[in-house]
Amino acid sequence: MRKLLTRWTSLFYVLFSVAQLAAQSSTQATLVKAGRLLDPRTGNVLSPAAVLIEDGKIKEVGPPSRLQSNAPAGVQIIDLGSATLLPGLIDSHTHLLIDVTVPPEAESARRWNGDYAPGQLLAIVESPSKRVLLGAQMAREDLESGFTTVRNLGHSGIDGDVALRDAINAHRVPGPRILGCGRKLITPGSYLQSLNPALAESIMRQEFFQIEGPDSARQAVRENLFYDVNVIKVTVDDDLTATEMTAIVEEAHREHVKVATHAVSVGAIQTAIDGGVDSIEHGNDVTDEQLKAMRDKGIFIDITPTFWGGFFKKIAEPTIVMSPAMKSELAASDDRRRQKVASFTQRVLKSGVKFAAGSDMSWFYPGKTRGQASATMFANLHDAGMPPLDILRAVTTNAAEMLGWQDRVGAVEPGKFADLVAVAGDPIADITELERVRFVMKDGQVVKNDLASH
Repeated sequence: MRKLLTRWTSLFYVLFSVAQLAAQSSTQATLVKAGRLLDPRTGNVLSPAAVLIEDGKIKEVGPPSRLQSNAPAGVQIIDLGSATLLPGLIDSHTHLLIDVTVPPEAESARRWNGDYAPGQLLAIVESPSKRVLLGAQMAREDLESGFTTVRNLGHSGIDGDVALRDAINAHRVPGPRILGCGRKLITPGSYLQSLNPALAESIMRQEFFQIEGPDSARQAVRENLFYDVNVIKVTVDDDLTATEMTAIVEEAHREHVKVATHAVSVGAIQTAIDGGVDSIEHGNDVTDEQLKAMRDKGIFIDITPTFWGGFFKKIAEPTIVMSPAMKSELAASDDRRRQKVASFTQRVLKSGVKFAAGSDMSWFYPGKTRGQASATMFANLHDAGMPPLDILRAVTTNAAEMLGWQDRVGAVEPGKFADLVAVAGDPIADITELERVRFVMKDGQVVKNDLASH
């Protein structure tokens, strides 16, 4: 028995040692080399550049010669040639679980919020499983276009974005890191109106929490937190009271969860500011005084250039027949919007307020994947007068700070997740390079590589 025990003990130590060696040898190390590495925070360029990655995180950044000599034996080398390397892109305002098709002109004219409401209702009444699978497709397409992190702000059912987030984190489906908000908090009458009274409450609760008083507001936050959401999203219209807004923020902040607010009008924006929210989404009518107040309080403005650049005509014209009157109205609307957004963009830049940018994409864009549709925001921001470096910051370092993830994403720095993208040219010279991302890496794993390897 003693000999047998000794033999078993020896065998155990042998197997344990082999396991340790196997674990050590399985440590994944990758060296990514590129012609240039652009740091959005500073605007500095390292050329040539290399990034050493171990176990899904960035270990070192520097010249290829130094990093290659420091790399462990057997390191995998990915040579991107003359490409420009950047941090993974962040879309801080998107809607992955809805894909609205523009309805015919006559159908749209029959309903309140007629362009959006039919698609919204169809999404709500369809199977939640079907909806999450649609979201999985949209998430993969976003990732393939270089968006390695997104913040999903509603229109995803009770917990669809959270379920999708967890499936991606468990490597069941490919997609970006997701911060999900579950159901939006709204006041009665937002998004949908005049529903069948026998069904209205049931329909609305599949997508929203309707706020009617401070106690209702607090309860809505608590119910959403039950589903392990990352952020609370509230639509602030002029009928949401300051007391209700404050209750939402207090309840969310008690659990260390940020509050993102859809606010467009001057009154809604002021309610959000007074309530102490973390970010104001859209903010179209913001005044200079409000921008100053946001700057002083550290409140972000999340710019959403979705409908800039004639977007609605681009998504509608291939799928519906538009009357001459509709075409004329869209053209006039685009002209008015062009002037307004140029002024808006310059005021935001001059104010010193913290800003990020999100696509707000929830529309079917004929001929484009969801990721390609989301990437149209870069040209829209540039056409409105935002410099390329500020655009890059809005979807990397700035966005990471707004999300509270600046220690994880948004920059190519040691300790952060190895989320990288590369483009063939120089995005500072041509911001549309971001519409043509050629290389995508998330967690140190290559998602896409259309660049020649040497």
